[in-house]
Amino acid sequence: MTLTVQFYTLIAMIGMGSCFGAALDTYQHFLKRAERKRWIVFFHDLFFWLVQALLVFYVLLNVNEGELRFYSLLALLCGFAGYQALLKNGYMQVLGLMIHIITEIIRLFRKIIGVILVKPVIIIVTSLIFLVKMIISALSSLLGLGLRIILKTLKIFLYSPVKWVIRLIYRMLPVSIAVKIKKAASFVEGIFTKITNSIKTFPTKWKNKDE
Repeated sequence: MTLTVQFYTLIAMIGMGSCFGAALDTYQHFLKRAERKRWIVFFHDLFFWLVQALLVFYVLLNVNEGELRFYSLLALLCGFAGYQALLKNGYMQVLGLMIHIITEIIRLFRKIIGVILVKPVIIIVTSLIFLVKMIISALSSLLGLGLRIILKTLKIFLYSPVKWVIRLIYRMLPVSIAVKIKKAASFVEGIFTKITNSIKTFPTKWKNKDE
């Protein structure tokens, strides 16, 4: 290994030590160990150290064909110590500023998505629901009106003549039979009244149920 290669290796390891310090601070800032389970922290730590080792090996492979010597480890430690002493405070401020900027951008993006996509969809769905309720209410009112017209028509053309004939026959019957027929007629009339009232109140009940 030539002196030039050794010098490049020394510089590269110092730089990797500083990058490792920055990566470690970034990793610890986002990991939040107290809020995670131990086995998750273990796998995260294992993955982090594996990535850092692969990066160091990749840099060595490009600088000196992957030869790892004692002074390379010393340079790596010097770079890490230099970062801790000189660059850490500034890097943490920059990291905090970048996180704040990214958070604000994401928040703004969510608001834009909400205004452009979510709110129009909510307005359309609400309008459709209101329109369906109006149509159902109108149909129930028309249905109730039609049923009342049918009942009045039946009452005029069927119920009244039949009732007149029954009264005429009723007057000609014996008293005992007439009493029984009267009770039966009262019972049938009560059922018919209940059906009529149910039909008349049908639109109101439907509206209340729909609301």
